[in-house]
Amino acid sequence: MHIAPLSPHDPAQLGGYELLGRIGHGGMGQVYLGESPGGEPAAVKVIKPSVVDSETRQRFAQEVDILKTIWGARIAALLDADAEADPPWLATEYIEGLDLSRHVARHGPLPSLLAASLGATLAEALATVHKQGLLHRDLKPANVLLGPNGPKIIDFGLAVFAESSVSLTAPNTVVGTPSCMPPEQARGDRPLTSAVDVYALGAVVLFAASGHLPYQAANIHVLFHQVTDPETAPDLSGVPDELVPLLKAMLAHEAGDRPALSEVVQQCRGVIEAQGFKVAQARRRLTTHTAAPSHMVDDLLPTVVTPPPAAPNDLPDTVTDTPPQARTVVLPSTGPEPVPTVVDRPAPPSASPMAEPPAEPASPEPNMAADAPSASLPAPSGPARGGSGQRRHSTQARITAQRLREVYAARSAF
Repeated sequence: MHIAPLSPHDPAQLGGYELLGRIGHGGMGQVYLGESPGGEPAAVKVIKPSVVDSETRQRFAQEVDILKTIWGARIAALLDADAEADPPWLATEYIEGLDLSRHVARHGPLPSLLAASLGATLAEALATVHKQGLLHRDLKPANVLLGPNGPKIIDFGLAVFAESSVSLTAPNTVVGTPSCMPPEQARGDRPLTSAVDVYALGAVVLFAASGHLPYQAANIHVLFHQVTDPETAPDLSGVPDELVPLLKAMLAHEAGDRPALSEVVQQCRGVIEAQGFKVAQARRRLTTHTAAPSHMVDDLLPTVVTPPPAAPNDLPDTVTDTPPQARTVVLPSTGPEPVPTVVDRPAPPSASPMAEPPAEPASPEPNMAADAPSASLPAPSGPARGGSGQRRHSTQARITAQRLREVYAARSAF
């Protein structure tokens, strides 16, 4: 996720959150990367003062109420909010990674195995939302974040309670993203059903697998005509053959012809298992393939520099007598200890024909300096020797100690 610096006009903090940078914006507001007093990162969404009115506040308050209602492993959780503040703001869980739109733009479409895994994961997440009596209504590639623990859905600003007849949308007004919008939503039909999210999910999986959306046009009126015209079929060019039947059904013109989310999960499982994988294995591969380098938040924070040793006599016996300045260690800023990702290994050549093919290599983000080893830290040449000293439980203490052990080991005469 790109983090831009704050402008001189941006607030320094909101609701107790220190603002560190900009991570997104739109016609209605700005999203900042914030940090709580206890160090918890958050995405802080703020409504622009120029558009704050009674209707905007009411819609914003509805979004806060909906986020309080939603739960699920694939939903960015609400942390705090104040719809009555000036300006109104809300803070949600910060997902460190690119959205699906940017990931595909940088790295290309996903293989069918990973696109099917994405479809199954998001279908299950939407089913949880629907069980809570809600519809998302604005699912699109930009609202799917590819975090270090897998994809998550964000932005419930247009979500509604499915059973509610109350709407903040003016009559004859359509709100949403036309290129991912089903025909009934584009026509302004009421009430909408869970089939709207099935269609939008089909558009998201289509984009993930092919790099384009079902309908594309330079003119918004032409686009609306394509979406609502039953004779204009969605563009499925570039989609792997094994995904075409599922996407055709999900993007059906009539809402009643689309599969339920539970059927979407089962069909995605079929695509995965036909390639010799289990669903959990495909999920791990998806996360490995899409996860951005860690410590992006730490790039905004000062570098931690450990002081040089007080005297050569204080060092372990295995360290050669080098000048103190040569033993200065510059450490990158430390964050939470990374959790290793399990990558499924290919079976040996003698394995059965159903053995897994090699894992797709993860696509690293360019220019992420926090993940490159520090130039001041030479690669270790062997195991460290000498006494371990008293154990310390601080995360930073453990990381610092490990790095120092690597430096000492690299320069050991043994």
